[in-house]
Amino acid sequence: MTPSLHPKSELGSAWSYAEFDFFGLSLSGIRTCIALPAFQFCFDVAQGFPFSLNLKKYFISHGHLDHAAGIPYIISQKAMNSQAPADFWMPKSLLEPMTEILRLWEKIEGHQYQFHFHEMNLDTEVEINARYTMKSFSTVHRIDSCGYTLFEKKKKLKPDFQNLPGARLAELRKTGTELNDVSEIPQISFTGDTQIEFLLQNDWVRKSRILITECTYLDNKKTIEQAKKWGHLHLDELIAHLDQIESEKIVLIHLSSRYSTEYAQQLLQKKIPKKHLDRIEIFPGR
Repeated sequence: MTPSLHPKSELGSAWSYAEFDFFGLSLSGIRTCIALPAFQFCFDVAQGFPFSLNLKKYFISHGHLDHAAGIPYIISQKAMNSQAPADFWMPKSLLEPMTEILRLWEKIEGHQYQFHFHEMNLDTEVEINARYTMKSFSTVHRIDSCGYTLFEKKKKLKPDFQNLPGARLAELRKTGTELNDVSEIPQISFTGDTQIEFLLQNDWVRKSRILITECTYLDNKKTIEQAKKWGHLHLDELIAHLDQIESEKIVLIHLSSRYSTEYAQQLLQKKIPKKHLDRIEIFPGR
């Protein structure tokens, strides 16, 4: 029998890798919100925690309460503090009911909200800043859902221009000549809740530098079939695909509360092949 988890502080926990700093919480059925404060956005919003209130962009994977309940609260808090309306991206099927919920809360609070809800589909590209954009990818859950990938745009001088002096390059730029090849590097992918199929359907997700993936069940008390029934991922499925995942770090979120962090770590040490152990971590905030 594993120890039960005590409620986690809503202040969240930090995790960093390379130039990316994350802050958040994720516990299956309870809360999931992973923020990148320096980029002013977060993946999912849980119940609307203090660390997420001052962000500008919110990417919602699906409408379950442990991932999306905080949307009205965040909007209300921004209105109360005279902040600019936030932008929320979400699956198309969530737009209408979430708007209805906000209209009801307007009646309850006696206040008219300003907010921007956007459909996120596979063709949508959201600019985060001059270097980074966000795109979505397909996931498989019990309701409409999607994951998100943060891409970095990198420019490299085309071979034909690499040996030219700076003055000549400047002249060419003035004429409108395109001097650079632009590549998009998948830096961070976030799955939300999903079955294993997201890995099979999306090549760039497997190539993401950091993969933040749900992994709800870890041991044989829940089978792979039971995980699929609820639209979730089992550790045994993930292990079977580790050789195909190129990510430098695989960060596990949405672990069931049946596992204490200590017990979960023991299971990872026991089950994951040694060659992969150093790149798999449990997000510290639960």
